[in-house]
Amino acid sequence: MFGFFSSRKSLIDSGLLKGAVDNHSHILWGLDDGVSSQEETLSILSWLESLQVRTLWLTPHTMEDVPNTTEGLKKRFQELLDVYKGPIELHLASEYMMDRLFEEHLENGDFLTHGDNKVLVETSIWGAPIDFWDLLDKMISKGFSPMIAHPERYRYMHMPDYERLRQMGCTLQLNLPSIIGVYGETVKLKAEALLSKGWYDMAGSDCHRFRSIQGQYQGKVLSKEVLSALSGLMDI
Repeated sequence: MFGFFSSRKSLIDSGLLKGAVDNHSHILWGLDDGVSSQEETLSILSWLESLQVRTLWLTPHTMEDVPNTTEGLKKRFQELLDVYKGPIELHLASEYMMDRLFEEHLENGDFLTHGDNKVLVETSIWGAPIDFWDLLDKMISKGFSPMIAHPERYRYMHMPDYERLRQMGCTLQLNLPSIIGVYGETVKLKAEALLSKGWYDMAGSDCHRFRSIQGQYQGKVLSKEVLSALSGLMDI
């Protein structure tokens, strides 16, 4: 666990965002519970440019309650590429809830992958599907690599579960809001424990709103130890 008696800085003041890769965001407008307008999308991108963020993955939800299709997401992504001509490298994937719709996507091999056949997946924070481990095994057998979104937020997971995920070959994606306490102290402590063990493979903002990400990056401070541990994740 990390100590908190040394100097502290915000993410912006730390300089870690320069050249950073954000692996998880909901700023592709009008598709889920994230950004609702093209104007806000472009405003966020302009602000991230000022921070010198290098790469942004756009990962709208796909789930039973938000049944986005691969073609629909590609169409909206192209609309963004038609109007955004800035320096940030944009990529499209999706965050798949492991529900019945997910099983259809898995059966058909229909995923927007996160590079190298990684598939960003999530579950309810309260409990996994009954066949959670079997679904992960099936993904791997089909040539997909499970990328677990914000594992620190899952109340039902404990350190042996995270170790099992890593042993299976899953990658773990830290939500930056978790490490600064946005989701509460319990989630923050789990994030710190996973970070201290070096079990995260990448990080993401999980940005849903411009005002929220501004506050998180500017107003929250992290210890020198946490920032040092984060430094290896921010450009992956």
